[in-house]
Amino acid sequence: MRIDVVSIFPEYLAPLELSLIGKARQDGLLDLAVHDLRSFTTDRHRTVDDTPYGGGAGMVMKPEPWAQALAAVAAAGPERAEGTGKPVLIVPSPAGERFSQAIAHELAEEDQLVFACGRYEGIDERVLEWAAEHFTVRPMSLGDYVLNGGEVAVLAMVEAVGRLLPGVVGNPESLVEESHSDGLLEYPVYTKPSSWRDREVPAVLLSGNHGKIAQWRRHEQYRRTAERRPDLLETFDAGHLPRADRTAFGELGYDVVDGRLQRRPNA
Repeated sequence: MRIDVVSIFPEYLAPLELSLIGKARQDGLLDLAVHDLRSFTTDRHRTVDDTPYGGGAGMVMKPEPWAQALAAVAAAGPERAEGTGKPVLIVPSPAGERFSQAIAHELAEEDQLVFACGRYEGIDERVLEWAAEHFTVRPMSLGDYVLNGGEVAVLAMVEAVGRLLPGVVGNPESLVEESHSDGLLEYPVYTKPSSWRDREVPAVLLSGNHGKIAQWRRHEQYRRTAERRPDLLETFDAGHLPRADRTAFGELGYDVVDGRLQRRPNA
C-alpha cells in the first residue's frame, strides 16, 4: 500500500517512523511519504492561508497549493489501468463520517491513501469539489470534538489501517480478538503473577479448559460492551446466539427479540 500525507507540519508525522508502522516501512510492507504543503506554494512567503470570504474568525487554507500537492501525490502513486479505481483522499474533519474499525478494514484494501491535514478554519471547499474528479474523497472524523489540525487524526488512522496490512502485526490472530473486530469490546486480559496486591486472576483462566475460557471471554465481551458502549449492542446480530449466550445477556438486562437485543425497561 502507498500512503501519502500532506501537512504544513511534516515533523508532526515523525512517530510514523516508530513501532510497527516504522518497521513495516523498513520491511517494504508500507510505502509512506510525508509532504510539506508549503513546497507547493509559489510566493516567497510560502503562503498557505488567507482570510475567509464573508468574514468571520480565523483563516482558510488556499486552494491552489492543495491542488498542486494532491496532483503531485496522485501522479507518484501506483499506476492504474484506465477506468480502474481512484486513490482515496481522506480529509480529517469534525464534519466527516465517523472513523471506525470497519472503515479501517475498507481502507486497508486500497492501493493508495492520501491524507490532507487541514489547519486553521479548514481547506477551501472547492478543493474537495475539484479533488472528487481525481480521488474518492472521504472527509473523516475521529469523534465529536475539534483538534487544531488533522495531523493527530492522521496518526491514529494510519496506525489503525496500517496494522491491518498483511505481515505488519506478527500474530494475525490478535487482529481477530481485539475490540471492535466483531462489533464488541475486547475481554479483559491478565498476565503473571496470578495473585497481585490481593487481586486474583479469574480462576477459569487458570483451569486449562479452553472451552470454558472461550465462553468466559465471550461473556466478558458482552458485559464490558453493555457497561461501556451499550450503543454497540443496538446493531449486534443476536439471532444465532447459543442458549448460554442468551442467558448471559439476560443477566445483563437484555432480551433477544427478532434477532436483536432489546434492553428491558428499568434494567
